[in-house]
Amino acid sequence: MGPLLAFSRAVDAMNTAFGRLADWLVLLACLISAGNAFARYGFSSGSNAWLEVQWYFFAGVVMLGAAYTLFRNEHVRVDLIYGSISERARLWVDVVGIALFLLPAMALLAWMTWPFFVESWVRAETSSSPGGLIRWPVKLLLPVGFALMAVQGLSELVKRVALLRGIKLEDGRLHASYARPDQ
Repeated sequence: MGPLLAFSRAVDAMNTAFGRLADWLVLLACLISAGNAFARYGFSSGSNAWLEVQWYFFAGVVMLGAAYTLFRNEHVRVDLIYGSISERARLWVDVVGIALFLLPAMALLAWMTWPFFVESWVRAETSSSPGGLIRWPVKLLLPVGFALMAVQGLSELVKRVALLRGIKLEDGRLHASYARPDQ
């Protein structure tokens, strides 16, 4: 398990860095949104490129921040029984969910969105809006984001299997706390 846990630590560190980048993209998107609104309504000036930058940053927040959200165990759950079962049972539910649903879905989505990016890059696709931006950078976020989710899923799987085998994670990297949302 040692090499797998080392892999898990590396993936967690990588996705933590992408999560921090996503945090900054939220701030930048807000600043650009406010600046663009000020320019449009205050000076009757603006650019479609600034609107598209906001959209690109939002895509970055979602696609680069999703794996970090999984690492922090802050993703949305449909809680029918999860909150009322033991921690060991939750680990098993997570193992089955990651192995049967998350990993295949993320691998499939990464594979399916790669040609979408490549076509945009080869064609040097640009926005149809006047003053619009090139499109391939935002389309690259799709396969990258899905791949980040897949490797974070592998990291979470490794950690849960380690815990099921009785191996303690030395640095508390498994964010396994769960609180049922208030109704």
